[in-house]
Amino acid sequence: MKKIMLSSVVKVLMLVGLSSCSLTELANEEQPLAKQPNIVILYADDMGMGDLGSFNKDSKIPTPNLDQLAAQGMRFTDAHSSSGICTPSRYALLTGRYHWRKFHGIVQAFGPSAFSPERLTLPEMLQQKGYDTAAIGKWHLGWDWDAVRKEGRPKKGVTPDDFDWDKSIPGGPLDNGFDYYFGDTVINFPPYVWIENDKVTQTPDTMVDKDLWIVKEGNMEFRKGPMITGWNPYENIPTTTQKGVNYIKQHAKNDKPFFLYFAYPSPHAPIIPNDRFDNTSKAGPYGDLMVETDDSIGQLLQAIKSAGIEDNTLVIFSSDNGPEHYAYLRDEKFEHWSSYPYRGLKRDIYEGGHRVPMIVRWPNNVPANSKTDELVSQIDIMATLANLVGFDLPNDAAEDSFNQLPLWTGKSPVSSRDSLVHNTFAEKYAIRSNDWTLIATKTGNENSRLERFNYSDWQKRHGYVSDDNVKGQLFDMASDSGQRHNLIEKHPEKVSELQQQLTTIQSQGWSAPHAKK
Repeated sequence: MKKIMLSSVVKVLMLVGLSSCSLTELANEEQPLAKQPNIVILYADDMGMGDLGSFNKDSKIPTPNLDQLAAQGMRFTDAHSSSGICTPSRYALLTGRYHWRKFHGIVQAFGPSAFSPERLTLPEMLQQKGYDTAAIGKWHLGWDWDAVRKEGRPKKGVTPDDFDWDKSIPGGPLDNGFDYYFGDTVINFPPYVWIENDKVTQTPDTMVDKDLWIVKEGNMEFRKGPMITGWNPYENIPTTTQKGVNYIKQHAKNDKPFFLYFAYPSPHAPIIPNDRFDNTSKAGPYGDLMVETDDSIGQLLQAIKSAGIEDNTLVIFSSDNGPEHYAYLRDEKFEHWSSYPYRGLKRDIYEGGHRVPMIVRWPNNVPANSKTDELVSQIDIMATLANLVGFDLPNDAAEDSFNQLPLWTGKSPVSSRDSLVHNTFAEKYAIRSNDWTLIATKTGNENSRLERFNYSDWQKRHGYVSDDNVKGQLFDMASDSGQRHNLIEKHPEKVSELQQQLTTIQSQGWSAPHAKK
């Protein structure tokens, strides 16, 4: 598919035309005639644009299954997570709402649910349209652990004796729209035990000892807490993959469509690829863990194909944010830049912190081997799927989610959004509007003590200079998507315009058309 390039004026005119006359017609055309499509979201953790061969021809990491998925569907080169860190991006994807309207940080070990009871979630929406729903893998959106804490035990106690492990744990996936859950909630957070639905599968009987396992790159990063004897984090991807394959096979036989949200712990730390993947990449253990992740994705895609449901299954792949700071040293050692061709990493509000790979495949509906350079967000998934399944979103749900179904299906060459707010930490925001990005703080860097990663050497290798400015940073994304040239001093009128736009989106409580109050 030819690269989509439209002037801003033409784009606005086309959007006005679509909104006034043809979006309703498009929505009607998209309604399935029989069984609704199955929906599978494959969500990686800390994976960068430069890690996939389909997004970076010079990647040192073989990703044949994701590359094939891209060849069978549409690649999005300007897709973004809501945040530069984990929990907020997951919340935004599953609610269609900017995370910063509620919180900024991650859910800590034994932390409460990120969801408010009245908040409509993506799986709840699909349940109402007749879907079976499942979450497998990483959760990291909290539970009500206090409900299973033993009476009289310390409120912040994290030993095996502090909890009644026979009780159901409320506030997790089953209370937020999923019919089934299997996972370990977070690979490097306690409790270190499998959870199925809302109960642990075994009783934790010891405390975690990170020295039990070898980490192959970086640090283990395990938080203190209860564990079952014999727990092995190396079994995470193989175990959850098999659960995913089994779920697909079982539900392919049912009359009801299914929604599977499969969230990986990788290539997030701990970087622990299984031994059979050692040296399968040219980017060290991180690259090998990428290969293992790609292999797992291949197994899930093969299960869909073998079950005979490939043509009626919509697959969405993306990542929760950009790569971890180990990427700086990996670039130095292996000449592999995980955020290529962008600046920044996880946590940053530079592009590399939140501009992530995204692929959508739906045979005979999404054009195969296509690409769009239009601006989209993971936040848009909820409104897009609402349109697909015929769900009328109320104005107090998915307030920041734009319907992108016409773009996905090739019926429109333009995105339904022309602006997007970027944020990781409180009081530090950026806004993208058409071809301009304003970082409304002095720097987009949020990774501290960068010199421990030889950051100045990285700048020299990639042609960057320090450009922090108390007035902020302004970039022309049409000519400088790598964000090398800060134009804050040259375009004060553009800065004022973008700042006002950011303030409006923040204050009015919504940004999507259906949510207008």
